Amino acid sequence: MSKKINALDYHSSGRKGKIEVVATKPCQTAADLSLAYSPGVAEPCLAIQLNPEDAYKYTAKGNLVAVVSNGTAVLGLGNLGALAGKPVMEGKGVLFKRFADIDVFDIELDTENPDEIIKACQLLEPTFGGINLEDIKAPECFYIEETLKKTMNIPVFHDDQHGTAIICSAALLNALMLVEKKIEEIRIVINGAGAAANSCTKLAIGLGVKPENVIMCDTKGVIYKGRVEGMNPYKALFAAETHLRTLEEAAVGADVLFGLSVKGAFTAEMIRSMAPNPIIFAMANPDPEITPEEAHAVRSDVIMATGRSDYPNQVNNVLGFPFIFRGALDVRARAINEDMKLAAVKALASLAREEVPDSVSKAYGNEKFSFGPNYIIPKPFDPRVLLHVAPAIAQAAMDTGVARQPITDMAKYIEQLESSQGKSKEIMRIIINKAKSDPKKVVFSEGEDDKILRAAQTLVEEGICRPILVGDRKKIEQKMEDLNLDLEVQIEDPSDSELTEGYAEELYRLRQRKGLTMSECRRIMRRKSRAHFATMMVQMGQADALLGGIDTHYPETIRPALQVLGKKEGLSSVHGLYMMVFKKGVYFLADTTVTIDPTPEELAETAILAAEKVRMLDLEPRVAMLSFSNFGSVNHPQARKVQRAVEIVKERAPELIVEGEMQADTAVVPELLEGITFSKLKTPANILIFPDLNSGNICYKLLRRLGGAEAIGPILMGMNKPVHVLQRGDDVSDIVNMAAIAVVDVQNL
Repeated sequence: MSKKINALDYHSSGRKGKIEVVATKPCQTAADLSLAYSPGVAEPCLAIQLNPEDAYKYTAKGNLVAVVSNGTAVLGLGNLGALAGKPVMEGKGVLFKRFADIDVFDIELDTENPDEIIKACQLLEPTFGGINLEDIKAPECFYIEETLKKTMNIPVFHDDQHGTAIICSAALLNALMLVEKKIEEIRIVINGAGAAANSCTKLAIGLGVKPENVIMCDTKGVIYKGRVEGMNPYKALFAAETHLRTLEEAAVGADVLFGLSVKGAFTAEMIRSMAPNPIIFAMANPDPEITPEEAHAVRSDVIMATGRSDYPNQVNNVLGFPFIFRGALDVRARAINEDMKLAAVKALASLAREEVPDSVSKAYGNEKFSFGPNYIIPKPFDPRVLLHVAPAIAQAAMDTGVARQPITDMAKYIEQLESSQGKSKEIMRIIINKAKSDPKKVVFSEGEDDKILRAAQTLVEEGICRPILVGDRKKIEQKMEDLNLDLEVQIEDPSDSELTEGYAEELYRLRQRKGLTMSECRRIMRRKSRAHFATMMVQMGQADALLGGIDTHYPETIRPALQVLGKKEGLSSVHGLYMMVFKKGVYFLADTTVTIDPTPEELAETAILAAEKVRMLDLEPRVAMLSFSNFGSVNHPQARKVQRAVEIVKERAPELIVEGEMQADTAVVPELLEGITFSKLKTPANILIFPDLNSGNICYKLLRRLGGAEAIGPILMGMNKPVHVLQRGDDVSDIVNMAAIAVVDVQNL
C-alpha cells in the first residue's frame, strides 16, 4: 500500500480526523446535568465576573491553546488555504496532547488579511491560555506576532519561526562542542530569509554568534547593505557589510551552513569549500538542501542535521512547542520571551548530552543513541524532554517577571510533570521518594551487565540505594569506562573477595545435610554461582536486598535465595505480585509467577502479603478472591477452595477488606458491586487474587499486551529478606523501579 493511501486511510478511518472533545466531569444523571449546566453553572460564572483569574480555576482556559492558521504556508506545500491546512492543525493538537497533555482547539481563518487575523486572536483571548500561530507566510507572520505580543496578555508563539530556531540552536551548541569551536568565533551562513530563518538567526546571535559573522541569503543571493531588490524591513535587519554576492561565495570558509530554503540548494562544491569540521543543517522539508549521503561523500568531517526522521539529528519542532507552552501555562505567563526561548535551547542541549534511556531506544526500533555527531538533539519520544524543558521555561518566566503564578517548589513541580506522563510514573515516584528517605544496600548478582551498570549510575545519582555489584572486577571497571560512567560503587569479585571463604563456610553450614560438600561450596562461591554469592551477602548482613535475573533464567536466581534466605517463618510458600498500571488507576495481581496450584492456605497468604505491599504505597487494600463462581453460585472444588481461602483471610486478618469467591467483573465494576448488599467490598477491588497460576499469569500478560497496562514486577512476597527477580526484557528504568521497591521492602521489615 502506498504512503499516500496509508496517510489518507489514517485520517479517514473510523471517527473522521484526529481529535475529539472529551468531557472531564460526569454527566450521567439529572444531578450531574444541573451542575454541568443550568442552574449550577451560574456559580462559577459569577465567581469569574468578580475575579477574572478564577477562569483558570473553574474552566479549561489554563490548559487550552489555540492553534491558529490561515493556511498560507502549509509545511513545504505553500498556500493551500485555511481549509486544506486543517489536517496539519489537528495534527498539532494531537502532538500538544500526546507530549504535554495540553488541550487544543484548531482555528482555521479564511483570510489573508493580517489585521483580520490579529483581530480574531484578540477576540479569542478570554477562551485560551495561549495561542500558537502556525503556517502563516512571511512577512505577514512577523507583523501578526509582533502586534499580538504587544496587545495580548497571554503567550503568543509562532512555531514556524521560534520552534525551528530553538531546536536547531540546541543542536548547534552541541555540534560546536563536538568540533571544539567557540560560538563567538564561528562564521555562519543562512540560506533562506523567511520566518524560520529570521528567528534562527536572531537566536544564534542571542547565544553568542557575532552579527558581523552572519551572512543571510535569499533567492536573489546575499542580503547586503544597500541592496534594494526583494528587500523588506525584516531582511534589512540582517543586511551585511560584505563584498559577497552569492551563496556559493558565502559558503567558502564558513563554519556553519543553515538551510531553510529548498531541495538541492547546497552543492557538493559548497560543502567542499567550507572550513574544517563544518556543521550543516539542511532543514528544508520534505527534501533537504543536501542529503547526508551527498555531504558525507564530499567530506567525512561534516556534522549534519535535517528536518527528516529517517536521518540522524532531526530538527523537529515537537521537541519545543508542547513543552514550551506547558511551562508557560503552568506559571500563567503573559508572554513567551527571548529568555524563555534561550532556556529551552540550553535545556535541550544539556539533555542530549545525558545517557539515553532504553525506553527511547525501544521507541526507535532498539536503535542505541549516545551523544556524538549522529546524536546532538534529543528524540521526540524521550519522556525526559518534558521534565527538562517545561521547568526551564517556567523558571525563565519567573526570572523575567512574566509569570503570574510562580512555582514555589520546583522539585515538586517536576514530580507533577512526571506523574502526568502516566499513573505508573506517579506510583513509582511515591516508592522512589520513600526509598530516598532511607537508602539501603542492594546487591546485584549480574554486576557486569550494561543495564545493571547504567541503572546503578541512576540509583547513586538519585540517592535511591547503595548498589553493590557482583562480578569480574576488571570487566566491570572496563565496562564502566566503555559506557562513560562516573560511578563510585562497591564491587565484589567472588574470585578474590575476602568474603568468599566465609560465605563458603556459611553455605556449607546451611546445606551440609542437603548434599553439599565444603569443596563444592567453595567452587559455587568462587566460580559457579554469583547468585549464591549475592544471596550470601544478604544472609550475612553485608547487603540488605538482592536483585538478579536480568540475563539468567528465573529459577537460577530464586533457587539460591530460597536455599539460603528461605521464606518467612510460618508461611507455606513465597508468592508473586504484579502492579498493573492503567491510565486511570492501578491494580495488584497475585499470584502471577510462583505457585502453580495453591491450597486455600496459600491463597490466604497471598492475599494478606499483597495487602501489606499495597499499604506500603499508602493505599487502602481492597481484596477480591477471584473465581468463575459468584458467592456460591457454582458448587465445584475450585470454587470451594477460594471460599475456604476467604474464610482463612478473615480469621487471620479480620481488619482487611476482603471478599469472594467472586467473578472478576463483579470485583471491579461498581454497578455490579452495588447489587451485592452483604459484601464488605463497597468499591472496586484493587487487589485481585487468582485461584491458580494459570489464570493469574494469563491475565497479567493479556492486560499488559492487549489492555495497555504497564506491568511492574514481579515482586516476590514472603522471603525472609527482600529478593526480587528481574526479567530478561527489563530496561534500565525497570531495574531502578525494582531497586526502589526492594529498598522500601527493607524499610518495612
